Order: sequence, then C-alpha cells, then structure tokens
Amino acid sequence: MKTKVLIAEDEPLAAEALANWVAEMPQLELVARCADGDSALKEIRRLEPKLVLMDIRMPGMTGLQVIQSISGDGQRPAVIFTTAYDDHAITAFELHAVDYLLKPFSRERFVEAVEHALRASPAALDEAVEALKQPAGAPLSRVLVQDQGKIFPLQVDAIEYLRSDNKYTALVSKGRSLLVRLPIAAFEQRLDPARFVRVQRGCIVNLDFVEAMTPDENSRLVVRMKDGTQLTASREVSKKLREQSL
Repeated sequence: MKTKVLIAEDEPLAAEALANWVAEMPQLELVARCADGDSALKEIRRLEPKLVLMDIRMPGMTGLQVIQSISGDGQRPAVIFTTAYDDHAITAFELHAVDYLLKPFSRERFVEAVEHALRASPAALDEAVEALKQPAGAPLSRVLVQDQGKIFPLQVDAIEYLRSDNKYTALVSKGRSLLVRLPIAAFEQRLDPARFVRVQRGCIVNLDFVEAMTPDENSRLVVRMKDGTQLTASREVSKKLREQSL
C-alpha cells in the first residue's frame, strides 16, 4: 500500500517542489495540498495521512499549533517540518530526532527526511514541540539520537564528551559515538557548566568521566578520559582548570 501524504505549505514554489518529489516516489501518494494551518488540521483529520510535510509558519494556525491539536488523536501522522533558518527550531528538531527540511532544500534531502520520518516515533515529535515552547537556552536533560537505524533517548549525564565533526557533533557515551546534525556551539550554552567544560574549540568534556589531567611540555593540560581518550586543553582553559583546582 502507498503512504498517504499531505502537504501544508503556503509558499507556492516550495509546495510545488514537494508535490513533484512526492509524485516521483512510487511508494507515496499525495492526497491533499493546504496553504494554511486551519485547512491542514481539517484535512489531516479527514484524510488521516501517514506523512505530513508541514511548514512551521503559515496563515491561521502555525504548523506547531496543528501538531498540538492532533496530539490527542488516535492515529497520528509522521511529520517533516519545512522551515526557513531558525536556530531554536532546528536545534529542537535535531535534539529530538524529528526531521525537517531547511529552505531551500534539495531532492536528496527530501528523500532522506521521508525515510527518517516514517521511522520516527510520535513521542519524538511531542518532545520537539515542547522544546520549542522553552527558552532557547533552556538546559538539556536528554536528547534523542539515532544508532543502527534505531532512535533512543540519551541522558545528557551519560555523555562522556562531545567532539565536533564539521557540521556534526559526535556524542560519545559507553563506547558509542552518536552523530547529531548540529554544531558543538549549539550544545555549549545548554549544558551544565559545572560539569561540562569546553577544553578546546571542537571538544567539550564531562568532568564526571575525566580520570586525570596532567601538564604537557607546553604547560597545557592533557585530559585523560576514563575510556582512555586523551584530549589536550587550550592554554586558556588549562589556566582556568588549574585555578579551579586550588
């Protein structure tokens, strides 16, 4: 059976591109196109699509308000949000494993998002929507991450260290390195500064998982993690860590 798809997008060019790409995927069937939130809510309840491509900002109800309105419905669709650049929204989606299309988006990114969204759980969507209600710098307690095709919650306290990988950040926990499509700077302001320390530009460590710190020949501290990983702190951070230990 084909997957029924509804598009809720008020920008004509974006809506047309989405409709064309849906038509190119034989497993998908476009059942409706809506240009405002109110009609989107009505059609979602009437047609019960399995996948909704939802703009965040639309006339009438926003995409988030539509999702909140159907949160108590028995059969809920998977959702891919379409949005112009919004740091807070994108961070919320990435941290809770909810996919989105950042305008302008490519066909390749569309296909990837569809495959991901159809595997995601309704709980992930709920958590992302709730996160968007919170202030942009609200502390993190957990994130939803993907590993080997599965999505699961990861408690922030269990993250041993974070390392940047270009536009991705690797979260290391219990021998696993889990990639999140966010820069490391997106995490720094939302982690407990008493526990997490940015030892260098591309690395944040959880002090609970540090085994020891020893100076090198340049008086910079070499941070040895309990898993054996060694990370060299910058001169500035090394100085601050020494002062804190006095």
